[in-house]
Amino acid sequence: MQTAVHAANVMLPDLRRGLSEESARRVMPHLQTLTQASAVALGDRAQVLAFEGLGHDHHQGGDPLIRITAPAREDRLHVESQIHCEQPDCPLGAAVAAPLVVSGELVGSFVALYTRGHRVTPNDTRTVAEVASLLAAQLELKVMDEQAERLARAELRALRAQISPHFIYNALAAIAGYIHSNPEEARELLTEFAEFTRYAFRGQRPYVTLADELNYVEKYLRLERARFGERLQVRLEVAPEVLQAVVPVLSLQPLVENAVRHGVEKRGFGRIEIVGRHIDADVELRVSDDGVGMESDRAQEVLAGQGGGVGIANVQARLQSIFGPGYGLEIESEPDHGTTVTMTLPKFRAGVRAA
Repeated sequence: MQTAVHAANVMLPDLRRGLSEESARRVMPHLQTLTQASAVALGDRAQVLAFEGLGHDHHQGGDPLIRITAPAREDRLHVESQIHCEQPDCPLGAAVAAPLVVSGELVGSFVALYTRGHRVTPNDTRTVAEVASLLAAQLELKVMDEQAERLARAELRALRAQISPHFIYNALAAIAGYIHSNPEEARELLTEFAEFTRYAFRGQRPYVTLADELNYVEKYLRLERARFGERLQVRLEVAPEVLQAVVPVLSLQPLVENAVRHGVEKRGFGRIEIVGRHIDADVELRVSDDGVGMESDRAQEVLAGQGGGVGIANVQARLQSIFGPGYGLEIESEPDHGTTVTMTLPKFRAGVRAA
């Protein structure tokens, strides 16, 4: 049992990368251990991707699947008491082929083969079926990862379209105000603006370190301070140990922009605090303002995407699609007592890496 559990555990990361010749080749020894078959083969819908065990001298990856056994149908296992092989001295006889079904579609077959004279038992077919289910489950997770990635990219594009008009207008208006009175400051602000927009609209993988996100939050705040001057006060306190945590690009910045728009703009002055700390295996980021605030019911409407915030619901959707429903945003607010948005995310998540 320990050997079987170990074999199942070590092959899972390879299967999460998808069904390919390389991933199939890497998991074959473990599949043979799990089934205790004389040989095993893993194929897509047309050909063998990898083969392990007896008969490997003439059965190998790249062969048509039909040379080993008839491909499994989507709805059931296929059992052959004697496979047909062109090699007269082939030691293999019986075979069990199980379908690999991912998202309702047949993507391949897993085949266990046994020596001549072996009688396939119900235990053999049950074992092959369970191993095939394990393979299909991991391949399904790969599909889900890809879907989550596509969703994150689509939501990021939507967020860019949402925040860019307001931010660009205000930033350029602030820069224009310095062109005659302080041209050096105008040049520096224009550089900050160019670097921020390059960061916000780059088309690479949509994850960055928290340190990178904070760097561009500071550029954004410098542009806002060009508008408000001393009327905008900022306090930043982030624990160094969380700076390498990976976050979706443009996840913290919209929270800060929202605090500026609804916590400072409405009164013409205000204070914003950005605090980051680690809590066990998680990272907690809080963005607070001392603005006009809102009723708690209204705060939940904003989180649900019913207007009133710059990208709040978008950030929430991306966080939960990437990290799961246990993570995301919480909003605490009271009228005339400001608003605090808290983001919680894991310090590490497999497959989520900064660009």
